[in-house]
Amino acid sequence: MSLFWIVIRRLAEIEERMATSKKVITREEWEKRLNDVKIRKEDMNKLVMNFLVTEGYVEAAEKFRMESGTEHIDLATISDRMAVKKAVQCGNVEDAIEKVNDLNPEILDTNPQLFFHLQQQRLIELIRNGKIEEALEFAQEELAPRGEENQTFLEELERTVSLLAFEDVSNCPLGELLDISQRLKTASEVNAAILTSQSHEKDPKLPSLLKMLIWAQNQLDEKAAYPRINNLSNATLEDPTV
Repeated sequence: MSLFWIVIRRLAEIEERMATSKKVITREEWEKRLNDVKIRKEDMNKLVMNFLVTEGYVEAAEKFRMESGTEHIDLATISDRMAVKKAVQCGNVEDAIEKVNDLNPEILDTNPQLFFHLQQQRLIELIRNGKIEEALEFAQEELAPRGEENQTFLEELERTVSLLAFEDVSNCPLGELLDISQRLKTASEVNAAILTSQSHEKDPKLPSLLKMLIWAQNQLDEKAAYPRINNLSNATLEDPTV
């Protein structure tokens, strides 16, 4: 037998021993451990409400508040925030800026990066609509002065203006700036800034907890076989594979 096959066989034996050396936790034992962990229903309700409010599900938040008895939430602020987000997503950036200033003028006054990105989005929308002369004038008057003060802004401006060099901007190397994902990115940035100004967390807690669950399971996989949650949508425990 060649040395190569001896090494392969040896590695296979080691892997098999490692696999069989994992601790096996039965479903009954695992469920008992889960049941021993006490989580207050109030905390679970707050977690759900945090997600609904942060993501802007107004009707769902109001219905859940009534059913769960969770503390009162100012739903008007959610509606106003979602109106801003929707305006950006639809390309109505000027309207979005007006709505932000109506909510709180300090949001844009104290966040030059956000204001620049909104103005950059306005420029993108002008280019999208074929308003070339208006786009050049806007870039020169509104964005160029900010680029002179900030190197990062200047690079982003140059990249955006480069769209004008292509006849078919949808197929150019910078075409992603015209993609809906760019609008969504800007809208998310505005949404986070408004949440911060209202002393809310800018990101919901639930997705972070789910990521933590996945990480913890991956770590535990190396040491034990246990009932695992593979489908996060229904949280069904699946029997361990040995």
